[in-house]
Amino acid sequence: MDVRMLGGSAVLRGRAGDVARERERHRRRRLLEFAIVLTPLCVYLYHRILSGDPVRFGWPQVHLPEWLAPLAPGLILVGVLALVLVVPLLAAGRSPHALYRPSEIPVALEDVVGLGIVRDEVVKTLNLFLAYQTFRDRMGGNPRKAILFEGPPGTGKTYMAKAMAREASVPFLFVSASAFQSMYYGQTNRKIRVFFRTLRKTARREGGAIGFIEEIDAIAGARGGMRDNAVGIEVGRTVARADMREGIAGVVNELLIQMQSFDEPTVGGRMRGWAIDRVNRMLPTERQLRKKPPVSSNILVIGATNRADNLDPALLRPGRFDRSIHFGLPSRGGRREIIDYYLDRKAHVPELDKEERRDQLAAMTFGYSPVMIEHLFDEALVWCLREGREAMEWADVQQAKLTEEIGLAQPVEYTEDEKRTIATHEAGHAVVAHLVGVDRKLEVLSIIKRKDALGLLAHSDTEERYTRTRSELVSSIQIGFGGITAEELFFGESGTGPASDLAHTTALAARMVGSFGMAGSLLSFEAVEAGPITQGIVAKVLADEESRRSVERILESAKDSVRDLLDANRDLVIALRDALLEHEELVGDEILEVLRRAQAEREPLATDRTTCHEPG
Repeated sequence: MDVRMLGGSAVLRGRAGDVARERERHRRRRLLEFAIVLTPLCVYLYHRILSGDPVRFGWPQVHLPEWLAPLAPGLILVGVLALVLVVPLLAAGRSPHALYRPSEIPVALEDVVGLGIVRDEVVKTLNLFLAYQTFRDRMGGNPRKAILFEGPPGTGKTYMAKAMAREASVPFLFVSASAFQSMYYGQTNRKIRVFFRTLRKTARREGGAIGFIEEIDAIAGARGGMRDNAVGIEVGRTVARADMREGIAGVVNELLIQMQSFDEPTVGGRMRGWAIDRVNRMLPTERQLRKKPPVSSNILVIGATNRADNLDPALLRPGRFDRSIHFGLPSRGGRREIIDYYLDRKAHVPELDKEERRDQLAAMTFGYSPVMIEHLFDEALVWCLREGREAMEWADVQQAKLTEEIGLAQPVEYTEDEKRTIATHEAGHAVVAHLVGVDRKLEVLSIIKRKDALGLLAHSDTEERYTRTRSELVSSIQIGFGGITAEELFFGESGTGPASDLAHTTALAARMVGSFGMAGSLLSFEAVEAGPITQGIVAKVLADEESRRSVERILESAKDSVRDLLDANRDLVIALRDALLEHEELVGDEILEVLRRAQAEREPLATDRTTCHEPG
């Protein structure tokens, strides 16, 4: 059997798989049916030509009776009104899907990068789909009929489904779950039935078909999730909500039934079965004819959702959605693959081809989905175009990242005192991050207003991390206190600027106390059952007197440490403050250069003082 390797997993060639053989068999059958239908017609037309009376085509001549002629306008009007009323009802029950042929799909499996093990699992599922007859008839297995793609938005679920259809060379029936919904009673269920009927018909004709239901949670929510526990609601609203629950349950039930309908017999099979049943009525039991069992259509239904927890549990059992594949945010290595893929397709300067620049981009985009990475480069091209250039530069990427995460720069004329306060505040953050955050990389330091932020310090991990130690969390709290402490040291008091810093540090300290067991108590507030009003972990911790005192101790200790640290490194704060007042924004190495220069100027003075106090 001919195979090829894709990402370390073997994928059957379309021409060698069971899908292609079944498609070819149906193609020959259709040609035979076409010939059987056309042969009598061709013989008849040829006979007319030989007899000297050939068939002539044209508009038919209609002669209305005299008594019907006066009624013709009224009949035409009634016919038009009937069409106006009936056609919308008939159209309301049509399947809302869009059918794409493999040649219409621009995405191949080679274009799906950065997904790692997810891609390998999809390739294995595709192998089963292509070799379904071998797996079913020779090995006795039940081919997968449906898989669920779940994960955050923009992680490649729809992208992957399209690539699967193109790789398998089968039709792709795309439908949004919300498109099934109809204002007419019962039409939603009918649309679902028609969609699956079309899917089965297409699969029989083409050897296989892939149906993709986007945001399937819109029609497959848990039926028990709509219970109304309220008391004292008026009868009208209670009845309305009961009807709503019944309607939603009916839609879910219809979907569950259709997920089991892949072996439903065809029209021809039902007609043969009807004829055999009539014959068997006249035959003794031992001589009755046997009906062939229906053969399942080669269908793969893919459901996509961002909220898998909301789906009805009956939908997730084996036999319906046989496998759930989680599409998570890409790792650092995955982001690097995605960056390489998109940069190769977008205009950029040679600097962005350097390994260190692309590795830096992969580090900067922690938490980005593939769609967000592509959009980042598109936004960078926009900034590039505004500058009159045709290829993006590193500065364009950084500007696009700031714009996407924080917002557009807003020119604000600060007073001199306010500008100095903001610069001191941000310099305090940066100095603390530089001194205590040994694993932090300083990216941007700015006093330019964006959204609600008068200034900002953007920093990231030098290496991608998924866990944090207590010391690292304390360091994060200390970085948050750098701004307010710098204001108090240099101005004697702080302003309203540190509000967001205090919210961040309080939330982090509360999680240390109530979730991570880092404050002497192993009690987890995550395990506390929620009451009528759901509370977050911070509210639960702060509502407990002892836990609140633990949070305050963590915060006060961190702030005292920061005060001592900044008091001993006032020169670094002053150096960064002055640089910000001059340039307003420092990026990457510019921040480190200011700190290194200030530290270099400090070392000779320290050496001189040490020499003066040496004995002798």
